[in-house]
Amino acid sequence: MFILLIEGRASHFLSIIVRGAALSFLALLVGCSSSGKLSSDAAKIVEFKQTAKLQMRWQGNIADAGNTVLQPAVTNDALYVASAQGDVIRLDRATGKRIWRIKTGFNISAGVGAGENVVLLGGNKGELVALDTDGKVRWQMQMSSEVLGVPRVAEGVVVVRTGDGHISALNVAEGKSLWSYERATPSLVVRNHAAVEIHLGTVYAGLAAGRLVALNLATGVVKWETVISQPRGNTELERISDITSTPVIDADQVCAIAFQGRLACFNLAQGNLLWSRELSSDQGMVLWQKYLYVTGIDGSILALDKNSGSSIWKNEQMKLRRVTAPGVFGDYLAVGDYEGYLHILRREDGRLVARSKTDASPVQSAPVPLGEGLFIQTHKGGLFSFLIH
Repeated sequence: MFILLIEGRASHFLSIIVRGAALSFLALLVGCSSSGKLSSDAAKIVEFKQTAKLQMRWQGNIADAGNTVLQPAVTNDALYVASAQGDVIRLDRATGKRIWRIKTGFNISAGVGAGENVVLLGGNKGELVALDTDGKVRWQMQMSSEVLGVPRVAEGVVVVRTGDGHISALNVAEGKSLWSYERATPSLVVRNHAAVEIHLGTVYAGLAAGRLVALNLATGVVKWETVISQPRGNTELERISDITSTPVIDADQVCAIAFQGRLACFNLAQGNLLWSRELSSDQGMVLWQKYLYVTGIDGSILALDKNSGSSIWKNEQMKLRRVTAPGVFGDYLAVGDYEGYLHILRREDGRLVARSKTDASPVQSAPVPLGEGLFIQTHKGGLFSFLIH
């Protein structure tokens, strides 16, 4: 297995996992690879009249995220953050004061997952650890390969996705293996940090080759499986149609989007297609009330009607700035970008209303709700809590 970093559409840098590929094909990819520098066609900051205000409540720091995408976890009484070097910190939500800090002893590639009084982290050599909320290790297990998606927990079951295509479930109390699901994957896939989503006893997971599967949480039995996007193109690179972001769910439907593919929403129970449209993303989306808010592959932010997929509005002011999936905060949406800017849009019409710069390093995961405000973690390890007025 080889992992290559190439420059993809809209100047997004993609880790491509190559399994059993011919050396001539590898040479072709290497010849097309990026030098690692930021692309010169990234969009410049667009000026606008600010009609809302971002107020920083507190800030802090942790070590950097390395070659991974790490996400904070918020619970009713705590905020948990992690670094690639193995640090895990519990913070007071209101003040940012450190409650405890531990080192896991391994390089973290996935986290933070939290719930049911455990904190979950995955490692790049397959380590999976569950901590109690006081920072003590409850158990540690060895998974089949690198843990990529944020571990999820519900109904006493921990579910993780690993780089070899496995979805595995463990007992939350002891880490005992319950079941494992795997499906054959193409020789060329995008290395991504999409997690599974759990809803009412069902695990929903996006897979390589544009597939979406629903599994019984207790047994791992497949309830249904469907195709979001069929591979297209003349080369293996062009034919990548992996689902590279976490599915989103509400009471009625589950939606998923494929890289170089399309967006589709399905009935929860049977997986019947409700609607679909051509749209690509490697960042993801959020389902909120009547709308689906999506970050397109080029950095555009779109609002769609969740029942039909029809367009409500589109904002292209952050185009080519490698923005995150949106986070929802009352009447606003928030996204971060590759220069550490936090952008605030009105949910109603997509108009930019506020902006703030953090530490000039990329924001790689969607801003998360924190009390009456929001929180972001940057690639350098900057921790920022904001209020929107």
